[in-house]
Amino acid sequence: MPAQPIQLAPFNPPLGVNPNYCMNKQTTLVMKEKVWSLSGDTFHIVDENNHEVVQCRGQAMSLSDRKEFATSSGAPLFSLRTKLLSIHKSFYAELPSGEILFEVKGKFSIGSSKMVATFTNASNKQPVEMLVKGDWLDRSAVISMNGATVATIGRSYFNMREIFGGQQSYFVTVAPGVDLAMMAAICVCLDEKENEK
Repeated sequence: MPAQPIQLAPFNPPLGVNPNYCMNKQTTLVMKEKVWSLSGDTFHIVDENNHEVVQCRGQAMSLSDRKEFATSSGAPLFSLRTKLLSIHKSFYAELPSGEILFEVKGKFSIGSSKMVATFTNASNKQPVEMLVKGDWLDRSAVISMNGATVATIGRSYFNMREIFGGQQSYFVTVAPGVDLAMMAAICVCLDEKENEK
């Protein structure tokens, strides 16, 4: 595990699309890309106590790089898909009903990764825009809203298995009151965006 992360201020009302994933304490997600997964990018996502938080399964042969997010018991949450024909790599999450839950749009940025996540906050029905800005040479990113840090993303340094297997590990530290499943999905969007470089 990395060094103890800084303490992030809690969000009230809770922030995200699924209040069931808004914890009242700061949580660090450990996301490991599964090596040699036949279904495309699949991530093992646990908290700092090694409890599975959410499942992310890539779908092989999917035109829009579809990834299925589900509860730890396998119940569907949303599908994360690549938006086709967009200038900068962008993504959207949709419910099984087809309703769009949130979008993550790539933006032009020199020397760093920049994306904007937009959604309607489930707890107060307000429109929300979050900035995702990362320095991928430094293997880190910050997700913020109106200058307040929502989550931080750090990548573990390469080990031999990661170099040969293409596996990545991420540590996503999420502020209290923020949707863990949504932060995991945003991390997957960043991973996808960087993989195309």
